[in-house]
Amino acid sequence: MGKGGSLSDGVIKKIILSYTYVAIWIFLSFTVIVYNKYILDKKMYNWPFPISLTMIHMSFCSTLAFLLIKVFKVVEPVSMSREVYLSSVVPIGALYSLSLWLSNSAYIYLSVSFIQMLKALMPVAVYSIGVLFKKEGFKTDTMVNMLSISFGVAIAAYGEARFDTWGVFLQLGAVAFEATRLVMIQILLTSKGITLNPITSLYYVAPCCFVFLLVPWIFVELPVLKETSSFHFDFAIFGTNSLCAFALNLAVFLLVGKTSALTMNVAGVVKDWLLIAFSWSVIKDTVTPINLFGYGLAFLGVAYYNHSKLQALKAKEAQKKTAQADDEAGRLLEERESEGNGKKSESQN
Repeated sequence: MGKGGSLSDGVIKKIILSYTYVAIWIFLSFTVIVYNKYILDKKMYNWPFPISLTMIHMSFCSTLAFLLIKVFKVVEPVSMSREVYLSSVVPIGALYSLSLWLSNSAYIYLSVSFIQMLKALMPVAVYSIGVLFKKEGFKTDTMVNMLSISFGVAIAAYGEARFDTWGVFLQLGAVAFEATRLVMIQILLTSKGITLNPITSLYYVAPCCFVFLLVPWIFVELPVLKETSSFHFDFAIFGTNSLCAFALNLAVFLLVGKTSALTMNVAGVVKDWLLIAFSWSVIKDTVTPINLFGYGLAFLGVAYYNHSKLQALKAKEAQKKTAQADDEAGRLLEERESEGNGKKSESQN
């Protein structure tokens, strides 16, 4: 094969790998959500202890992250002072623990399909909190789009057959804490030049989460667990569940590292529709036409938001390239002028 054939093979290989990473991430994300629902739902495995489940995940993930970084040295650790850790990582760990606690709790009260519909509010929460902390500029057209997403989710909620006020409150709280965490990462870490991939993030953040969750666990779930004498820790169930949760973080590392964050957003939309279909067909959750109509409106709003972010990113990259080209042209002009002046002075001599 000639040069063209080799290039074509390389492009095809890259496309196949990208789709493979996307498929792995969708599968693992799908598995973790359904597995958590299975464990926590009272009609399934019937172990309604979301704090305990989150703590199991955090201890398992922090142990594996420690082994990958310190023992096997697969990933390089990030140099971080104690002051930076306490002022930046600990607040993010607190927000993450609250987000996980509330989102896992919501599985006890709401269907998988409805939870995915409520998660469509994430861009609304991130944008609103970003504006509040002055990390995003207020734009009327973006706010109108955010309102359209909220309106779509409100219609989906109106059509929900198994609407539970407490469950909705828990999921909305989880969205709010997760959105705040994402904005705080920009403020507390990215602005200081600290970048954490999913493995180093687990290494630093998971132990914090475990400690923060320990306090409510002692008062909320430990007394109930003591009374549940019939329960025996199932290593097969909780071990594979925790392994899936850790593998999902590795998949995020691969997907964002080898493709882009936008690809993950698009893959997330595909995963949400698959989960809604699975929830309706396999778990037998009721999905009404009003549900789908409302989520369809929210989906269009989220798709437009992602498109706008992509266009803004492209414009920024183009502006950066133009500036670099101008700098290069200016540097070459200066070099030529310098050479011309040098030759002129030589001829005068």
